[in-house]
Amino acid sequence: MDFRQDFIEFAVAQNVLRFGEFKTKAGRLSPYFFNAGLFNDGAALDRLAQFYAKAIESSGLAIDTLFGPAYKGIPLVAVTAVALARDGRNLPFSFNRKEAKDHGEGGVIVGAPLAGRVLIIDDVISAGTSVRESVEIIRAAGATPCGVVIALDRMERGTGALSAVQEVARDYGIPVIAVANLDDLMAFLQERPDFKQNATAVASYREEYGVARAS
Repeated sequence: MDFRQDFIEFAVAQNVLRFGEFKTKAGRLSPYFFNAGLFNDGAALDRLAQFYAKAIESSGLAIDTLFGPAYKGIPLVAVTAVALARDGRNLPFSFNRKEAKDHGEGGVIVGAPLAGRVLIIDDVISAGTSVRESVEIIRAAGATPCGVVIALDRMERGTGALSAVQEVARDYGIPVIAVANLDDLMAFLQERPDFKQNATAVASYREEYGVARAS
């Protein structure tokens, strides 16, 4: 099985990806909900990190450093660094504090110095605020943001014609790599007779709010 399909199956089994009726921040009624915060035990986090590592490796991106934005990106960047090291790719990583520390080593960055091509690791992109802050931090350190990795791309329009993911790619000129996207979710649902009703609901939702393709 393709790792993206494997990831969707894993997310459903962990109850991270659920089906029903959920109100989004935009006030839309979505037939599915994804909450990466529910990957909340050691085994689940370890497996999640392996999926992030596979997505990074398959992207072919040249990377020097990994960065996780506070707060959700902190455990994600740490476990992804471990998963990549297990696969023979040992990369330095760091994350930021929400508030600068004025004693000890000081500053807002914890971990390795931000240097070279920096890959941002987060859970999802909603409004793109976390990515914007991360890009500013990375550039301020004299490094170059080279991409963003997220767990799921909903491929859903924001306030305009583009999705939040497409807006990030356009605004910062960097690729956004998703472990899986709405295409992968649809493929999973269509292959499973027990999810036929959900497949119909997701397809209708996509027809109304979806973008043509992920950036």
